[in-house]
Amino acid sequence: MSTTQTTTMPTQEQPDLSSLLRVERSPKAFGSRAISLVSLPPGALFARITTATPAKKAYTSVQTSRDTHIELNSDLVFCNHSCDPSVEFDMERFEVRVVKDRALKAGEAVTFFYPSSEWEMAQPFECECGSGRCRGTISGAKDMRDGDLEGYWLNGHIVGLLEERRARRDGMVRESKV
Repeated sequence: MSTTQTTTMPTQEQPDLSSLLRVERSPKAFGSRAISLVSLPPGALFARITTATPAKKAYTSVQTSRDTHIELNSDLVFCNHSCDPSVEFDMERFEVRVVKDRALKAGEAVTFFYPSSEWEMAQPFECECGSGRCRGTISGAKDMRDGDLEGYWLNGHIVGLLEERRARRDGMVRESKV
């Protein structure tokens, strides 16, 4: 059974991100990045997402439900992908939190695992995160094997879409055995 989520845009004011992160600008395409100015324990709230506006799927958008995307309209857009992320973008709560398995240190890049919110990305790319967990081509959770997503925190809409994919796959396996 499929459920449809609705996205409610936050209405409070954006916190001053200049006390949380700085943007390192790069002349290289997609080379700019966000660097944390604060040290926080695992699971701590880093920032609330409050200036978002509805958007179409794009390189800079973030998926918030099965069929909705937002533009962040803040320096959070410079939080790049990593297969060993430092934060999670919780699109049900419109929060950015430190991952639960390690602290965020001042001076560290603020990164998140794009497939945690993106089912099918507008612009896939070859990951260059250099992590021992690197997944290679990043095109969204849709194109990843279940095992490649294990151990990552995933937004509810991604979990739901993965469950639907498993159910379709399991149904096909049962039908082929009949």
